[in-house]
Amino acid sequence: MSGLLILALAPVFIIAFYVYFRDKYEKEPWPNLLLALLVGVLVAFPVLFVEQFLGFLGGWTTGIFEAAWQSFIVASLSEEGFKMLAVFFLIWKSKEFNEKFDGIIYGCFVSLGFAGIENVVYVLQKGYTTGLARALTAVPAHAFFGISMGYFVGLAKFYPKKQKKFIRYAFLLPFCLHGFYDFILMSRINILLLIFIPFMIYMGISGLKKMKELNDSSYYRNDLHIGIDFKKVKDYKSDSTEN
Repeated sequence: MSGLLILALAPVFIIAFYVYFRDKYEKEPWPNLLLALLVGVLVAFPVLFVEQFLGFLGGWTTGIFEAAWQSFIVASLSEEGFKMLAVFFLIWKSKEFNEKFDGIIYGCFVSLGFAGIENVVYVLQKGYTTGLARALTAVPAHAFFGISMGYFVGLAKFYPKKQKKFIRYAFLLPFCLHGFYDFILMSRINILLLIFIPFMIYMGISGLKKMKELNDSSYYRNDLHIGIDFKKVKDYKSDSTEN
């Protein structure tokens, strides 16, 4: 039992520590991050009931339509919807939400909390093989969904005139990524299975680029405060109020 729990939770904490250390310039308080993980766990409970209801509504579907319904509506719509609500509830009005990268941190940690409880359930039921497979696929995928969500939440916070557009993107991108991820696996279409690994690689590269972009534009970078690049300070401040 203990070995299965370690296997289920190890990838969650490995990714969480990695994302935490990528926050180079103004790290978030650990109590806040632990709360984000906990909220991600708690989100799983209402999601369970919503998924059961949506699954019932889609009882008429068969074949590829059933796979699409289960992937995009039952799983992605409910899970990403509740995770987004949790992220906004946690940070939108928080004083700790003081730079764009914070959106990625909290989006990822909420997603990892959800992935953690989901992983525990699957691994305890199905054993080590499932745990190893999910450590390389499902848990990183949830992290990528959270990074995508948090990236646009961060932009929405600091680009007020484009806020509505970025909030839409904050839901739509992880919704599409999550739905397509599940659809590849549920549809069992061979040509889609062939692109599963490239799709995972794409999400990973995209997530790393998003983290680098927002890290590089952090107001808390040392060179922005010692006068090496005053233009970046001006650009950052104008970015926060423009568009």
